[in-house]
Amino acid sequence: QVQLVESGGGLVQPGGSLRLSCAASGFTFSTYSMSWYRQAPGKERELVATIATFGGMDYADSVKDRFTISRDNAKNTVYLQMNSPKPEDTAVYYCSVFRLGKRYWGQGTQVTVSS
Repeated sequence: QVQLVESGGGLVQPGGSLRLSCAASGFTFSTYSMSWYRQAPGKERELVATIATFGGMDYADSVKDRFTISRDNAKNTVYLQMNSPKPEDTAVYYCSVFRLGKRYWGQGTQVTVSS
């Protein structure tokens, strides 16, 4: 079965950096686009970034030029490099894949941006 396990969250200062990881299993990772979403308290879950099978990337305007999504198909892992985070980036971050008509989610990892 599809499993997505996020790691790397924590407390980071504004202007610092943090890298999230998501280890995937249960499907042929290299043949699917992968995404990161986030959900802040009291807000709806929103798409942060997507990376296609061929490596093409797309970002929400709010994180463009600060966050970078990447993937390692040999390790079945997708990453989110967060540079210069802001307090408004505080949220639970989820890894996700849409496969055979269903969207799958990891358990999420908390990121708190605060001094």
